[in-house]
Amino acid sequence: MEGNARTIYDPLRKKDVALTPEEEVRQWFIGVLRDGLKVPVHMMMSEVGMVYGAGKALRADIVVWERGSGKPLMIVECKRPEVTLDSTVTDQALRYNNILDVKYIVITNGTKTFMFRREGDGFVFVEKAPLWEEM
Repeated sequence: MEGNARTIYDPLRKKDVALTPEEEVRQWFIGVLRDGLKVPVHMMMSEVGMVYGAGKALRADIVVWERGSGKPLMIVECKRPEVTLDSTVTDQALRYNNILDVKYIVITNGTKTFMFRREGDGFVFVEKAPLWEEM
């Protein structure tokens, strides 16, 4: 990056990106997925573009893919630390789910993280995140 802009390497996009507060949270959570939940790096993508409704472009912060099928398994919505994880954030992740139809939704601001698992037609809070192999 040019000038004094701070950057961080994104292992999913395989390039340096501007180190914004939201990007810092995204990179931290990529580490949580990789090191904590044992998600292989090649089974994750960041900044996943999609189209919703009448052509509205959206971008999911992180998408984790299923083994074998290659279908989307998890959406992660990252926010800056000062952003409250309220229904607006949850609704955003649910819009992404309308397109990707995932089993897990995660919202995080780096300070608080909430994980939800599909159960029937809705989602329920997950107390302890399973390893990727168990999802």
